[in-house]
Amino acid sequence: MTAPLEIAANVLMTASIILAGRNNIHSWWIGMVGCVLFAVLFYQVNLYADVMLQLFFIVTCAIGWLQWRRGAAGKPLPITRTGWRSLAWIVPAGVVAVAIYGMLLHTFTNAYAPFIDSAVLVFSIIAQFLLMSRRLETWGFWLLVNTVSVPLYYSRGLYLTAVLYAAYWINALVSWYWWHVQARRASALPDAI
Repeated sequence: MTAPLEIAANVLMTASIILAGRNNIHSWWIGMVGCVLFAVLFYQVNLYADVMLQLFFIVTCAIGWLQWRRGAAGKPLPITRTGWRSLAWIVPAGVVAVAIYGMLLHTFTNAYAPFIDSAVLVFSIIAQFLLMSRRLETWGFWLLVNTVSVPLYYSRGLYLTAVLYAAYWINALVSWYWWHVQARRASALPDAI
């Protein structure tokens, strides 16, 4: 049986994720509330890296909300791309961070699947920073996070969460396409925001 806490957290996060994919600013405050609920849920099932991730998300949702509202000299932040040079150091740094944090969790806690849990944490942080900056590549990182999250949450009995993360995987594909279309349209228009 799915706990009411898991249902509530997933309803709010689903709304937030769909709104983010549609480039809607209300994604941020709804996400903050959902993250609080997920932090409690993940603590209950010993996914400590995911608890820390939710705390990070609460802070970055507030920052992202402000950035999207007035991050480009008082105008809404446009969708842009991340350069290959940036990605060339971000990805390896993420892999190293996964190994280090996974080892810490493995050594000092009773964390379940510490390296997989750490991968969700680290690459979600990267994806969140890209999302806050409205970078198109955020959706590639969310695809990776969702791919790893589905079996992790399923293995902890969080079946609804696992199913929704599978749906988020599809949402990330659709959102990647939608943001690409919006960015192309915006760049074709003079003074587009």
